Amino acid sequence: MTQHSPAVPISGVFPVLPTPFDPKGQPDVGSLRRLVRYLLRCGVDGITFPGVASEFAQLSEDERRQLLEAVLAETGGRVPVVAGVTSADAEMTLRLARHARDHGAQALMVAAPPQWNEAGPQIAYFERLAQAVPGLAIMLQNVPPPVGAGLAPKVLLEVVRAVPAIRYIKEEALPSGQRLSVVLADAPASLLGVLGGAGGRYITDELRRGACGTMPAIELAEVHVALFVAHRQGDARRVRELFTRMLPVLNTQAVFRWALTKQVLLQRGLIDHGGQRIDGPRLDAMDRADLDAFLADLGDLLLPLGVLSELRNNPG
Repeated sequence: MTQHSPAVPISGVFPVLPTPFDPKGQPDVGSLRRLVRYLLRCGVDGITFPGVASEFAQLSEDERRQLLEAVLAETGGRVPVVAGVTSADAEMTLRLARHARDHGAQALMVAAPPQWNEAGPQIAYFERLAQAVPGLAIMLQNVPPPVGAGLAPKVLLEVVRAVPAIRYIKEEALPSGQRLSVVLADAPASLLGVLGGAGGRYITDELRRGACGTMPAIELAEVHVALFVAHRQGDARRVRELFTRMLPVLNTQAVFRWALTKQVLLQRGLIDHGGQRIDGPRLDAMDRADLDAFLADLGDLLLPLGVLSELRNNPG
């Protein structure tokens, strides 16, 4: 076991890895490790796993442990890893939190439980989590039901003030930009930042309002990295240009979610099979033709096929 290393800031692009499955529906660890190598080659600031985009609710506790260990091993400490430990079972969340801490995760991402809209029970829940993993940063994922509670900004601030171990918020309730502004305007010093999610569909608004990072799905990691570089350089025009170029894929991802992400990764040779455990719409032939055109339009921003082949053929 590896004790967690000293905290580093969670800032920039932290894509959420999907969970690849083989034709029998079992987790494909080889493809997962390849995706980690892809993200590192793209220059991401960190990696998130598992999250909603990982089909976390369809994974067993043992699978979550084994897959997180594979992600952390492949990452090798080169960038921080935020471990998602959300579960409907509070005891399982605590077990996953301790496991993530012991294997080197830099922070924990936990959805505010959906059954409570008021601050009191949420404070008790997050205080218990903080006591179980002292010293480890917690990211409260404010995702709408049924995964999370979609807490109002006023309630979020009550919880964060009461539990200083909550160092970050991932805001995914809409309108995320406005909510982010309200939280940052009255945030305690213990809160180090607010990140956006929702596939990166609202990233320009979130960055203008002070978001410290984004946690999108991974199918356009290169473009998200380029966008964040432009943001750090103060090049607002370039940020808007890159966002506008991504929009056709982001709009399609909003409909097809996991299926879209995996179709892109499959076409690029980054995973071996496009299967998913979660229910949802699949792309048909016309959708795939549109996707081909959208990706061709982004070709100058994406890693070339030769680099992708290298990632596939040289696992070291």
